[in-house]
Amino acid sequence: MSAYDDAALREEMVSTCRQMNATGINQGTAGNLSVRNPAGFLVTPTSLPYDRMRPSDLVQMYFDGSFEGERRPSSEWRFHRDILAARQDVDCVLHCHSVYATTLAVHHQTIPSFHYMTAVAGGTTIRCSRYATFGTQALSDAALEALEDRLACLLGQHGQISLGKTLNSALALAVEVETLSRLYVQARVLGEPPVLSDEEMERVIQQMKNMSYGHAPDLDGTNDTPQSRTDGQR
Repeated sequence: MSAYDDAALREEMVSTCRQMNATGINQGTAGNLSVRNPAGFLVTPTSLPYDRMRPSDLVQMYFDGSFEGERRPSSEWRFHRDILAARQDVDCVLHCHSVYATTLAVHHQTIPSFHYMTAVAGGTTIRCSRYATFGTQALSDAALEALEDRLACLLGQHGQISLGKTLNSALALAVEVETLSRLYVQARVLGEPPVLSDEEMERVIQQMKNMSYGHAPDLDGTNDTPQSRTDGQR
């Protein structure tokens, strides 16, 4: 959408919420979602199952903590507000209680660089925040700390948060964090897995940036970038 379309955004948010449950990263009324808009941000309402949610149920919130709408906002509105206020690089905040990410979170386990895809969250680790009561400013503060220079984190004894510029990117990241969490839990059955060095992870992060810019990886010159066939060549 080149211009802001409130109705379309609300429809997309409801669709994303239902995909959260369909992919298995969320269950029941757990989890919540927000998206920045010109006035502030839209956030999911409290205690409403996604399969019953309508676009009009989404709550318009403002950065002063006030809101408008037919329903009350999610009890976690504080960390949605604070993340969006602090992070101009993202427009969507997705929170869910995916099973394996939460399994690690209840043990306050940070995900190390045991697999190169850990870099998808923007760094060498996916941190776990300290515990704080749900819905409190203390939880928001803990989440902001864990998300510094990251696009995802685990919440101690709670769940996970994933960020994105779009709803699709936030959802995809949340699914990837859950996948990495499952791999890490399973890998540890065989013993603590080795981790990649910070130097290697920096190379991986740069490769990912190159790919996002539309360029094939070629950091060390060992992989020739393929050329597009043109002028009818076969």
